[in-house]
Amino acid sequence: MLSKKIKEALAGSSAIRAMFVEGKELAEKVGAENVFDYSLGNPATPVPDSFNSTVKELLDKEDSLVLHGYMSNSGYEDVRAAIADNLNRRFGTNFSLKNIVMTVGAAGGMNVIFKTVLDPGEEVIVFAPFFGEYRNYVANFDGVLIPVAPDYNTFQPDLDAFEKAVNEKTKAVIINTPNNPTGVVYSHATMKSIGEILLKKEKEFGKEIYLISDEPYRELVYGDVKENFLTKYYHNTLVGYSFSKSLSLPGERIGYIVVPDEVTEAEEMLSGLEVANRTLGFVNAPSLMQKAVAHLVEEKTNLTFYDKNRKVLYEGLKSLGFTCIKPEGAFYLWVKSPVEKEEEFVRTAKKYNLILVKGSAFGCGGYVRLAYCIAHEKVVRSLDAFAKLAEEYGLKGKGE
Repeated sequence: MLSKKIKEALAGSSAIRAMFVEGKELAEKVGAENVFDYSLGNPATPVPDSFNSTVKELLDKEDSLVLHGYMSNSGYEDVRAAIADNLNRRFGTNFSLKNIVMTVGAAGGMNVIFKTVLDPGEEVIVFAPFFGEYRNYVANFDGVLIPVAPDYNTFQPDLDAFEKAVNEKTKAVIINTPNNPTGVVYSHATMKSIGEILLKKEKEFGKEIYLISDEPYRELVYGDVKENFLTKYYHNTLVGYSFSKSLSLPGERIGYIVVPDEVTEAEEMLSGLEVANRTLGFVNAPSLMQKAVAHLVEEKTNLTFYDKNRKVLYEGLKSLGFTCIKPEGAFYLWVKSPVEKEEEFVRTAKKYNLILVKGSAFGCGGYVRLAYCIAHEKVVRSLDAFAKLAEEYGLKGKGE
């Protein structure tokens, strides 16, 4: 007999993965070259050449008993120092290795954080639309996820709604910028206001409230948009990071948590994260990957590839009459459904071999997400299919 929790998880199983499976099934029927699968945020750029050469060199030169052995639950000291130095150089921070905990990707890091800070019944606020797995991460520790609707003109957070949502049960707030699924980058003004609201609410309720910044897309920003690091906006900020997107390493599950000295009782927090890393069964982040990424902290994936896809898809859909939010980061396009129930729109799109993900999977119905991390020629060819879809819904002129 399965547990109640896993039964609930099965019932709410990821719509993203479900559409990915549907895309595979469709490809078997009509040929993979004829399916335009925008479902899964799986990086389409190869790992940097230096990654492969670094791994080979590590395997050839390092003592295998050390390279593949246990280390501190926080990770190798030299790896954590390399990451701290990189962050300090880029963002003007003042971290040392003690501020860094290596994790099994950003997802593992989020679970480690919630294991450390969350008691049953406490609330975690998230800004819609949001990565759907946050529901499961919070539920793993019997927390309560509280979505806050966005400003639907900009898809920045609705700050008035946010301030009203913070109460004596609030333990944490999740920030994800650049955002999955919209590609929106939260502005300096937005982040400054969030920090001010949280500081006021901490004083009002006499308790710590943590801002958890989930940053797998930090390096994926376009045009004049600059990479940002959010610890400067609020003292009780914890940062979770993954190399999955920046180095195209999603299957290797490697990331880290940053705990600034400004966090209340920071040393106790770091000790708690270490224990959570161990007791959740991760024990430590993958040893070989730790050593590899320490040599690659200056590397970045090919942003030009994603930017070409972004421009072609955004401009192409706008010209067909679709309403789209212009992405400033990540590799997602957020498109308004031409009908109220976007599930119907998703089903209709499949007639033209287009695989989209419904917005309700991200806590925001009436929209769909397109992950444009696919081959450029497929993005270009998909516009003919989108044209037929637009015609079916009677779309005309330029979307907003």
